Amino acid sequence: MKPIIVAIDDRLANPGDTLSLAGHLDEESYALGEHEFCLPHGIEYDLVLTNAGEGILVTGILKTCAVGECDRCLAPASMDIAAEVDEYYLFEEPEHPADDEDEADYSLVSSDKTIDLAGALLPSLVMETPFVVLCKPDCKGLCPVCGANLNEEDCGHAAQVNRTRSEERLDSNPFSVLAGLTFDDEKNSEESVEDSAEEGAEDSTKESVEGRDSDSKR
Repeated sequence: MKPIIVAIDDRLANPGDTLSLAGHLDEESYALGEHEFCLPHGIEYDLVLTNAGEGILVTGILKTCAVGECDRCLAPASMDIAAEVDEYYLFEEPEHPADDEDEADYSLVSSDKTIDLAGALLPSLVMETPFVVLCKPDCKGLCPVCGANLNEEDCGHAAQVNRTRSEERLDSNPFSVLAGLTFDDEKNSEESVEDSAEEGAEDSTKESVEGRDSDSKR
């Protein structure tokens, strides 16, 4: 980010003095991890600098429109970002600095009595940028078979992919082998049904034979 140099002059000479700054920064892009974001309209900022006695407290807000690449479909993803700015610039290094660098949440006023506000704006912008970038919350992504953008067309592979995934989940399930097992109660029940059916068939056959014998005797 380009430097935004502000002189700490008579306007901020005494504790309690404030200075309002608002403007536009023609920043073109910034990065977050592997993502690169374009800033087609730059950055608007509205800040207040306050002499807090031991340093200059910078508070305010910045606004911008960032354009990145959707993590699912790779299409451009635009987002409006509004970030709060809160940075402290000490006049001198503290007598007892924090051992942990992460706890040392301050910068220093330079020897020429200036501060660079870019050091306050960029971290605030990064903090409000989503780590997972989506063109829309319900983005369907790309087809893993043919690479088609599923937001724009239905290539017909979705059902095939879902079926394959279901089969893979079933195969990887350690309890899937139980699907082919027959419990004793079920087995006995099935055998009982089969026996009943066989007995019924035998009784029916016996009755039929007895009926024919009776008719022949008559």
